[in-house]
Amino acid sequence: MLCQCCEKARATVHLTDILASGEPVERHLCDACAAKEGVSVKQQATTLTIMQEFLKQGAGLKAITTHACPKCGVTFKEFHDQGLLGCPHDYTFFADILKPIIERAQDGATEHVGKCPKQAGETVRRRAMLLRLQRELDETVRAEAYEKAAKIRDQIQALEQS
Repeated sequence: MLCQCCEKARATVHLTDILASGEPVERHLCDACAAKEGVSVKQQATTLTIMQEFLKQGAGLKAITTHACPKCGVTFKEFHDQGLLGCPHDYTFFADILKPIIERAQDGATEHVGKCPKQAGETVRRRAMLLRLQRELDETVRAEAYEKAAKIRDQIQALEQS
């Protein structure tokens, strides 16, 4: 798709503007035209690049590079070099090594909690939190953990009132 502004370069920035009437209007721009309009686009690092950088920063990992997963045979060195694990069991087998890496990549979280850009406004973050809490509430009710469900319900009510 070509840039709608210069009609020469490939469109790499895709914007959706909301008109006063509430109607969405899509615009597709190249990096240069987006910059002219004041849109700042950060290049996102790939997961492989991030993982390799974290692994390079780790100290004392040389001793562990020979350990291999008993299920798939992948070694930590292979993971370090390729950025890919061999099987789901590797997360358990290499847990001691992977946990700090995952925590750094997820800003301290040890499990995936969804994505919300750091530059997103408070409204977007609040909405994401409400959705997460609602899913958690549904799960706790299904598990019949009613005391925990009541606490989550109270958190949801507090967020909705603020």
